Amino acid sequence: MSIAQVAQSLRRSAVPDHWSLFFGQIAVASFVICSLSGIFVMFFYEPSTAPVTYEGSYAGLRGIEMSRALESTVHLSFEVRGGLLMRQLHHWSASVMIAAVMMHLLRIFFTGAFRKPRELTWLLWFGILLVAMSAGLAGHILPDDSLSGTSLLVMDGLLKGIPIIGTWLSSMVFQGRFPTGVIDTFYPLHTIILPAIIVVFMIAIGLLNLRYRSAHFRGPGRTESNIVGRPFTVTLVKSFGLFCIVFGVLFVMAAVAQVNPVWTYGSADPSVASAGGAALWYLAFLDGAQRLVPPGWEFVLFDHSWTPAIVVPLAVGGLFFLTAMIYPFIERWITGDDAEHQRLVRPRTTPTRTGIGVAGMVFYGVLWIAAGSDVMAFYFSLSNENLILILQIFLILGPVLGFTLTKRICLSLQFKDRDIAMNGFETGRILCSPDGEFTEVHRSADAYQLWTLTDYEYYEPFIPRPDERGRIGLKDRLRARLSRWFFEDRVVPPRVSEVADPPADISASTKQDEQE
Repeated sequence: MSIAQVAQSLRRSAVPDHWSLFFGQIAVASFVICSLSGIFVMFFYEPSTAPVTYEGSYAGLRGIEMSRALESTVHLSFEVRGGLLMRQLHHWSASVMIAAVMMHLLRIFFTGAFRKPRELTWLLWFGILLVAMSAGLAGHILPDDSLSGTSLLVMDGLLKGIPIIGTWLSSMVFQGRFPTGVIDTFYPLHTIILPAIIVVFMIAIGLLNLRYRSAHFRGPGRTESNIVGRPFTVTLVKSFGLFCIVFGVLFVMAAVAQVNPVWTYGSADPSVASAGGAALWYLAFLDGAQRLVPPGWEFVLFDHSWTPAIVVPLAVGGLFFLTAMIYPFIERWITGDDAEHQRLVRPRTTPTRTGIGVAGMVFYGVLWIAAGSDVMAFYFSLSNENLILILQIFLILGPVLGFTLTKRICLSLQFKDRDIAMNGFETGRILCSPDGEFTEVHRSADAYQLWTLTDYEYYEPFIPRPDERGRIGLKDRLRARLSRWFFEDRVVPPRVSEVADPPADISASTKQDEQE
């Protein structure tokens, strides 16, 4: 297909414009702004740990010895016109991008947009999230102030706490020169390698979207022209408008909200821990996991000290993200669903999947909250030990409670949708018949509402078949149990043919769906 044919196909295509789809566009816009502001900062930042004496305009640091990296950062903040604004714009755009990617991944998960043929898109968005987190950590280290120095102490301790390969990892990251060597490692990662990976991933996602088209919610009809959306050219204009809005909001945030005042913390000193310093918000779950480890998780074996208190939290965090990444393949194996899906689903129609998502959010949220346990204990006059104990209990029971409550809520909403589809919306009007009977007037759902209320994917649990010897393998039995668990307690909505007085414009178009 030629470029002209592709352009003509795009102009004729309809692009869904549901509000939840804007998170991905916000992430791309924030990345562009982050890259442009980062290029500006690169002209003034010097990635050098050579010691210099500060003689700039900020009186609080004048005469203090610091690295060239910190000196150039302070110079950019106070003596370059717009330098502080660009630094803070760079920081806030990176944070908004990571937050938008997280929200976009949640949208993909809860609407089932990760299913075939879009599993690779799910993996690429997760790759963008992990790479962006790594780039944010590298950028946090580069100013070489006291706060970043504290982060380096924690990083070095975590690396060296890993059995067998810990010392080698620390030497590789710091290039054998703790802590100065880390800037030589992180600077090219932050400015070239990691941004380039994000660009490649975003281009790949764009190409996949062109190939498979955007998934969309169900609407009247089955053709592409009936997608609930707007023409591609209109969507392009709206995307540019959204970019301008994102830029304006980030510009205001950078202008009024101070972040990372390196001149307050001073130069890096391995013997000083910054008071009030905390982990980056998107990496706080790792800090929280370390705090929730029970005391005494160290032992000596083969004349070596083993520290599960460091390895276990890292392994739990890595396993959490790995499970989330491969979840599309796990669900496909459980359900046996190998069909291609072009439609999104409402979270309430898949209670088990939605419950799993909420359980994961609760698990991550407890780890994230635990990272600030000392601050909460201080401000609310609580015992930090008791608060940690409560969080440890909730880390185990919270996901179970979140899954159960979410599933019950989804089922309740399904019952409500079925009632509305069958009887219509309550109007609050009560009529009295001549014989004294009171009845409430209901308003029938319109065509689009009825499509939404009757949206349902009909699946059957996996039924294992015995082999030639009449036996059912352990793998098939496990899959059958998981399949029944995944599909149990689902409320099947009525078909359009079962609804009293369905709108005429959808009655005919549903015959093919009902036959399938």
